[in-house]
Amino acid sequence: MPVLLPVLVHTPAHSSVAGVLHYRHSGDLPAGTLVRVPLGRRETMGVVWEADAAGALEAQAMDAGRVRDIAGVLDGLAPMDAGWRRLVAFSARYYQRSAGEVALAALPPQLRTLDNLQLARRLKRHAAAASRAPADGAPAGPATMPELTAEQSATLAAIDAAPGPFLLFGATGSGKTEVYLRSVQRALDADPAAQALVMVPEINLTPQLEERFRARFAPRYGDAAVVSMHSGMTPPQRLASWLAAHTGRARIVLGTRMAVFASMPGLRLLVVDEEHDPSYKQQEGARYSARDLAVWRGRDAGAKVVLGSATPSLESWHQSRPPEGGDPGGRYLRLHMPQRVGAGRLPRVRLADMALLPRHVTLAPQLLAAIAERIGRGEQSLVLLNRRGYAPVLACADCGWKSECPHCSAYRVFHKSDRTLRCHHCGFAERVPRACPACGNPDIGTLGRGTERLEEQLAELLQGTPRPDGRPVRVARIDADTTRQRGTLESQLAEVHAGEVDVLVGTQMVAKGHDFRRITLVAAVNPDGALFSSDFRAPERLFSLLMQAAGRAGRDAALGGASEMWVQTAHAAHPLFAALRRHDYPAFAADQLAQRAGAGMPPSSFLALVRADARTQETAQAFLAAARQAAAEAGLDAADAVACYSPVPLGVQRVADVERAQMLLESPSRARLQRFLSGWQPLLHAVRARPEHKAVLRWLVDVDPMTI
Repeated sequence: MPVLLPVLVHTPAHSSVAGVLHYRHSGDLPAGTLVRVPLGRRETMGVVWEADAAGALEAQAMDAGRVRDIAGVLDGLAPMDAGWRRLVAFSARYYQRSAGEVALAALPPQLRTLDNLQLARRLKRHAAAASRAPADGAPAGPATMPELTAEQSATLAAIDAAPGPFLLFGATGSGKTEVYLRSVQRALDADPAAQALVMVPEINLTPQLEERFRARFAPRYGDAAVVSMHSGMTPPQRLASWLAAHTGRARIVLGTRMAVFASMPGLRLLVVDEEHDPSYKQQEGARYSARDLAVWRGRDAGAKVVLGSATPSLESWHQSRPPEGGDPGGRYLRLHMPQRVGAGRLPRVRLADMALLPRHVTLAPQLLAAIAERIGRGEQSLVLLNRRGYAPVLACADCGWKSECPHCSAYRVFHKSDRTLRCHHCGFAERVPRACPACGNPDIGTLGRGTERLEEQLAELLQGTPRPDGRPVRVARIDADTTRQRGTLESQLAEVHAGEVDVLVGTQMVAKGHDFRRITLVAAVNPDGALFSSDFRAPERLFSLLMQAAGRAGRDAALGGASEMWVQTAHAAHPLFAALRRHDYPAFAADQLAQRAGAGMPPSSFLALVRADARTQETAQAFLAAARQAAAEAGLDAADAVACYSPVPLGVQRVADVERAQMLLESPSRARLQRFLSGWQPLLHAVRARPEHKAVLRWLVDVDPMTI
């Protein structure tokens, strides 16, 4: 007898069709079954979902003639387990998105297009590859195991003895990765079906992590036991990794934030490396925090969670505070590893006061002399500038014209390598004009500097500096522009590791996570912009970036005794730099938390943003103002505990000809803010449906935003 089944399909939260849809099938199907269903004029993938009381009533009231049939069932795959479904439901509920959007976005793109026959072929191919793993998990050969330090041993003992979650606060170079490796090994040894998830913030950190994990675990479990998941993989690669994790053949999954939704029925351990990194917060679609979801998923699954960082996020630091006085303390257990492995020491931090130098000076003379000294000794230097391109702005001194983007409220960046002006927001690019487009002046120049220009200047300034082998000095650059093609990042990093590069210029993508053994000097050229930013998280991000960058120096004990970090600043007396010179993250964190508590900012309060996009700023702000008014008139639950501020433009208010406005919500209670947002969702849909707001292109809710 045909039955009506609730099915989730991919629909955005701002859509009028954002809940469970009902389809007819010849028999019942278990929740979590993947199916193909018609949606409008197309066919799409869906997930059979749990039926609730409201859904059952809705199904009974439906016109049977309008109900459509399920087109097919992917019966070659086991249903998505209850833990995965609970994770999807919680994510949708907490981040105010549709469950279908979260569920379907968590599945590999290629899986959404396969029929049963195509899926059966891939499963057969996958099973054949997995059958080549060592039988019964027997080691194929002994793996080299480094001797643990006393701190590493104590940390592992603490992880074994307590349920967690754990915040591993370890200095750069203290051996946190070895703790991760041993924790994974212990979890897999304790249960033949156990799986471990290890996350890193960025794609470029995945290859070196995968190399270490394969070297350790492939001899024991086979190559198929370690898989990666990140957006840089091809669709077939992503599908193969997902199938390996879903079937349990992959014992270890390494990935970026998207991996937190991996289907892993045997999950027993979650590791979030560099947990402070803002890359863990998704900025498109469902705006989830992979770090926070990892903590929730671990608690729900009974798995241990280890968050690791040399500069933890202030939220995690606050959550790991010890009990004191009447304060019961945080929910995390803080583990401390302050010493570097071996005899390596953290670099000495030196400040170059740019306020004492002429304004046109790019690099302080003492910094240049220090870099030249390192080159003469055969050592390497890293120069950090978190701005790519040749110059941020091209300008005319006669009429004041600047290289503004015609589609965004931002400037196009001058890229000298291909002679283009390129917008880093919408991607619009065109050739550099021969003369000022406004007045015809042929003498247009650059304002500011990016990594491309800094690379050129360093090559000129260091030309003729003697190397021990007599070869010319090599200055190289690694940023998003030089690593566009597949494989270029790996080849560039290999050159740095081989010692072929004397000075490496880069953005934040090379300032964290990399183990550069020959680098003994790190320099931050222009960090002052974050000191006085309107974003309350800017000092935290700057301190973290500088500490992480400093950690690239002196990692080799043989060279680390004289390692240095130079910071060029016009505000040498700023308290942030005082804490940096002492490598004193606890003091910096205490100061920032006190400031945030006084200002009522997270983690002392909880925030959400409602954003609207439209063709005009007036339209976007009018929608937000109407939504605010509707909430006030409706008397929503917990409204008395939520402050709803007036709508304002975003910092970059126009991108690709779309105007963007936002409205901030603040509450001292996470639970009450969530109740308010849940009750507000129907009102947002109702306001959007009014004729005067039809011009609004989209709206979204961002819970726990990273930037305001």
